[in-house]
Amino acid sequence: MFHHPHPETYREQLGAFLREDWGTQDWTTAAVPDRPMVARVVAKGDLVLAGLPVAREVFRLTDPALAVSLRAEDGQRVARGAEVLHIEGSSHGILLAERVMLNLLQRLSGTATLTRKFVDAIEGTGARILDTRKTTPGLKLLEKYAVRCGGGVNHRLTLGDGVLLKENHLAAAGGVRAAVEAARRSAPNLVKIEVEAETLGQLKACLELPEVDGVLLDNMSLEHMREAVALRDRSGRRLFLEASGNLTLERARAVAETGVDFLSVGALTHSAPAVDLSLRMD
Repeated sequence: MFHHPHPETYREQLGAFLREDWGTQDWTTAAVPDRPMVARVVAKGDLVLAGLPVAREVFRLTDPALAVSLRAEDGQRVARGAEVLHIEGSSHGILLAERVMLNLLQRLSGTATLTRKFVDAIEGTGARILDTRKTTPGLKLLEKYAVRCGGGVNHRLTLGDGVLLKENHLAAAGGVRAAVEAARRSAPNLVKIEVEAETLGQLKACLELPEVDGVLLDNMSLEHMREAVALRDRSGRRLFLEASGNLTLERARAVAETGVDFLSVGALTHSAPAVDLSLRMD
């Protein structure tokens, strides 16, 4: 359903996660017989899935002989009790992979589930939900993939994907105009430039600069966001407006209805609660 990152892009990290978990010896698993068994990963609540191919790769790295089949798709809403993964093979292999696999699947599905809640909250407004760079080191690629599984849109994956001039950049450069002109000189022509604006005055300055492609409205009130949209529309500029700051589920729709193009939500990747999934062997 969604373009999944190739396993080569995260396989090395998964190996590191497994080695970190195993330590020098798993005395608990070594104490039980190693025999063929069947395991199922089951949803313990309603959720949106993300990371099933990642979970499969964890099993493959642990024991290539394990037979792992996906019983659902990333991006799919599943109900409590749904089987999402089916594993057959060595009990030791299953046990060694279990915790790392669940940690990743629960975390990524948590991000997808929260993203979907935000997407549903603003449905019909024309606005879209964006993620941020507030990600977990080592998991950025997968967390941003999980956002897409939930119906959100990725902002920059790396700093090379676009220019975003925030308050500290503006202070270092000596103001909006100086920062924008310097960015346009240094960045390739096809790289978009976005500027953070904390006031309508800063937005007006951006509207006067043809190099600016978008403006991030930082912690503005609903009234100021509506004014910002009106200013943009009257200017005839086609630059996009991104609302940021204090974007809760309860407030999301009201923000979207101001006419902004995007709502950027850091909580998608830094505060999404893990969903409940469990593995059972028989």
